[in-house]
Amino acid sequence: MKTIITILAISLSGAVYAAGEKKEVCNEKKDAKGNVVKRADGKPVMECKTIIVHKKVEGQKVPEKK
Repeated sequence: MKTIITILAISLSGAVYAAGEKKEVCNEKKDAKGNVVKRADGKPVMECKTIIVHKKVEGQKVPEKK
């Protein structure tokens, strides 16, 4: 029972830190030879993915030992 509660607490706390802004990134689709694949009208076919962009966290400088 303890392990189930611990796993649940870890998974819920991880969801708080995993939040980020969603962004769609598109690239031109290429065939096996590396050429751009085009539609019938001549425009390139685009492959789009949704990614999560996390905010960069600034840290503090580690003090040097004297």
